[in-house]
Amino acid sequence: MRIDLNADLGEGFGPWRMGDDAAMLDLVNSANIACGGHASDPETMYTALKLAAAKGVAVGAHPGFNDREGFGRRVIPMPAEEIGRMVAAQIGALMAVARLVPVTVRYVKPHGALGNLAARDIDVARAIAAAVRQIDDRLAILAISGTCTETAARAAGVPVYSEIFADRGYLSSGQLVPRGQPGAMIEDAGVAADRLISFLRTGLMPVIDGAPIKLAAQSICVHGDSPGAVAMARGVRARLEAEGVTFAAFGEV
Repeated sequence: MRIDLNADLGEGFGPWRMGDDAAMLDLVNSANIACGGHASDPETMYTALKLAAAKGVAVGAHPGFNDREGFGRRVIPMPAEEIGRMVAAQIGALMAVARLVPVTVRYVKPHGALGNLAARDIDVARAIAAAVRQIDDRLAILAISGTCTETAARAAGVPVYSEIFADRGYLSSGQLVPRGQPGAMIEDAGVAADRLISFLRTGLMPVIDGAPIKLAAQSICVHGDSPGAVAMARGVRARLEAEGVTFAAFGEV
């Protein structure tokens, strides 16, 4: 079996740094680069894009609500159409900086509260899918498996790939357990790897509020901003490789 490993990177801002992008880029196949909403700035984008290109890691845009103080983890009330334009502006910013490397931005993955909102709100998901398609019909969307984001992307004719999370708990709806609630975070790499191995064998994801649910995925996400992110990614990858899993960017799987 082959699957992609992705992480959210380039999430610093000015002199502030978040996570260890260089170490994560030695482990992942795809890098979701923040593009000025919840984090990042032109220099941070350029640095992350250049390092990813040097290491042969695929890159995608990681737009979020314009909320650096809250790291994009709070919903900012906006009409769906405005969300589409906000996402378009952030994708465009990353694509422009990527031309200077040069490297191609291959996909879009909504961040944090925006990603969770799109997962459950079909109008927001449709606005994002429409923006992505109008910007470049070769861009794909990386979606939380089993959610409105997948449905909207397919309906809009946007290439869509689905992801599961190594370090997050699930609800029976297929959405993630909200941060701050019991079961939201998985911090032990061994526990995360056991769950992923079981999922890859059965297609069933354990949830905190019922029986396991059926999901499909071409990518596994490890959040790059957590203190143990590198250890989590390294541990998960090593365990899965020991089980015969190979890794490649999801467009190549």
